Amino acid sequence: MAITLDSPLTAVLGAATPAKRKRFAAGLGLQTVGDLLRHFPRRYLETGSLTRIDNLRIGQLLCVVGEIDECEIKTYTDRRSGRTAYRVEAVLRTGGPRLKMTFFAKNQGTAGWQARRVAVGNRGVFLGKADRFRDQWQLVNPAMTIFGMGDEAEGEGDGVEDVLDFGPLFPIYPLTKGVETWDIARAVTFARQVMEPVPELLPDALREEYDVLGIQQAYDWVHQPDDRDQVALAHHRFRFEEALVTQLVLGRRRRARQAEGATARTGGVGNVLAAFDARLPFELTAGQTAVGKEIDHDLAQPHPMNRLLQGEVGSGKTLVALRAMLRVVDSGGQAALLAPTEVLAQQHYRSIAAMLGDLGEGGTIFGSGEGTRVELLTGSMGKAQRTGPLSRIASGEAGIVIGTHALLQDQVMFADLGLVVVDEQHRFGVEQRAALTDKAAAPPHLLVMTATPIPRTVAMTVFGDLETSTLTELPAGRAPIQTNVVPLAEQPGWIGRVWERVREEVGKGHQVYVVCPRISGDEHEAGQVDAVDLPDEDAPVEETPKPPAAAVEEVVGRLARGPLSGIRVTGLHGRLPADEKDATMRAFAAGEVDVLVSTTVIEVGVDVANATTMVILDADRFGISQLHQLRGRVGRGGLPGLCLLVTHAEAGSPSRERLEAVASTTDGFVLSRIDLEMRREGDVLGASQAGGRSSLENLRVLRDEDTIVTARQAAEGLLDVDADLGQAPGLAAAVRDLEQSQLAEFVDKS
Repeated sequence: MAITLDSPLTAVLGAATPAKRKRFAAGLGLQTVGDLLRHFPRRYLETGSLTRIDNLRIGQLLCVVGEIDECEIKTYTDRRSGRTAYRVEAVLRTGGPRLKMTFFAKNQGTAGWQARRVAVGNRGVFLGKADRFRDQWQLVNPAMTIFGMGDEAEGEGDGVEDVLDFGPLFPIYPLTKGVETWDIARAVTFARQVMEPVPELLPDALREEYDVLGIQQAYDWVHQPDDRDQVALAHHRFRFEEALVTQLVLGRRRRARQAEGATARTGGVGNVLAAFDARLPFELTAGQTAVGKEIDHDLAQPHPMNRLLQGEVGSGKTLVALRAMLRVVDSGGQAALLAPTEVLAQQHYRSIAAMLGDLGEGGTIFGSGEGTRVELLTGSMGKAQRTGPLSRIASGEAGIVIGTHALLQDQVMFADLGLVVVDEQHRFGVEQRAALTDKAAAPPHLLVMTATPIPRTVAMTVFGDLETSTLTELPAGRAPIQTNVVPLAEQPGWIGRVWERVREEVGKGHQVYVVCPRISGDEHEAGQVDAVDLPDEDAPVEETPKPPAAAVEEVVGRLARGPLSGIRVTGLHGRLPADEKDATMRAFAAGEVDVLVSTTVIEVGVDVANATTMVILDADRFGISQLHQLRGRVGRGGLPGLCLLVTHAEAGSPSRERLEAVASTTDGFVLSRIDLEMRREGDVLGASQAGGRSSLENLRVLRDEDTIVTARQAAEGLLDVDADLGQAPGLAAAVRDLEQSQLAEFVDKS
């Protein structure tokens, strides 16, 4: 039977044991020969020179090319049996420290065979953990492949050299327990020898135009290169192919969205927007004006807008969104603003109601003749409280509807939903946004807003699925924010100075936020940063365990009884009843609370001009985006802001590096790129929002931006000439597979 990319992996595993075959599937996720060939080496060792190992750590996993410098068979008395036993001691010479290796043998014959494997002068690849004993570095329980020894190097019946022809570069593959890099190399080499030619997806003319390798040569060079230039060219081929297929999917999606049609919202029926603009007590910034024109243009089109509005905290995104909502209201439609928390939804409701004044009281005795009605809908509202808003939303009397996830419920019906605005869009999954847009009779226009683009947002921006508007100017009244890390691992006494600083600010008449990761001491620790995809080098040593994270209920009592006694300290968190949360925020805004100890419910939307300082306890438990959002709550009233990131994370740890990055800049767009580097892209086509898992196999959005942009140009050119890709059947099949896969399940809803 011919072996192809779709053949089962077992077809090329040869004499591998059933247990090892299972590990290939379960541990590495490899099911087919194609999966195996796409399991690329993560790095390469030069077989002609010794590997440099300058900085060893105990427990570090090493995979090195080295040469045996010493070898000796020694005997000793086994304490349990009293018999003579044997061990082989060898010293491996590397480009750095010499590594001692010890092999225990059952008898003299086995010891002799082992000694021949590690005879002086033999070179090979050695894999094991570094340890230190009696001031000498050791390589513990090493697995090895000795160059040029054939079956004898690996033991009877487990030859390597009969299949592997080591070149100048030795591939090191991503591994799982029980599978070594030469197990994978053996299977890959055998597969390349026996399988049918790999079908070429990319048309010849396209490969020539964009200088891309053929698929067969790319597989040869990625798995058995002669030099690193060949590796680079092979990687470029696979990254370009993946970017092109993804861009074709996104391009077809954009064209399908434009073809499905939407109601153009030109604002030609009413005059609410004009009346609102006339009442503004200030002029729009140049950026707000320019972005407003972009949005107006999109709303006037007969196909849905799909635009990302990004801007620093306080750059005026809400005002821009409100003007877009009023244009839709003037067009006879309704607009919905979806917020992630009740605190933010209520803040938006109060803010928008205040900005509109009597223009937001349409249909009441307080309203102006040209106004509309603004409604709030949250999950904590009782049935009786919801009846009126639900009726006015369904009738169309309410032109602007602000709410939380409660807007997604089945009983919420709109008369003519024309615009959906999603604030802090990273807090909602694709499915949740789709649940709201599906309530419209015709596809509504969509505007998503964020102050710090999270990885998936940045990825989608680079991949071109969202049209992007950016507000770079800050309105007058925003003061600079100084951010400092308070490292309790090295300076535990500095926490006292933190609370002294808080007292000083309160003494000046200002207010302070204290943010905690948890609500109570018995709660599972929340708010921690998503798992970070480690780079392809050896994993860092685990950080020292940290003490339990700070909890609001405990910190409030501790501060009120101790360092902040005599100061008005109040707690706020998501478990409080809605009316209590609202009352607490109103009291803080009115200056009746000096220090607000809170969870991340104050992350977005809270605007208290007198708040100048924020203390974030256990700051390493939060992600970069959250930290940037949180500190944006201070410095909003023209007074300089101060943000203190308190942490037990040790210097040099990934957590500490994350905090140092936040302290180094207040530029949210710089931080978004750092965030992306640490957390990866998320699922670009599917529902995952960010962190860890990515549907991308070879691409990295920041590293491969140029390739992605080039692939988008190529994709648009192909679709312009042949939308169905009939002239490139292989490429068309790859696009269909991606469109129909589970990863693209929500491709039409994002």
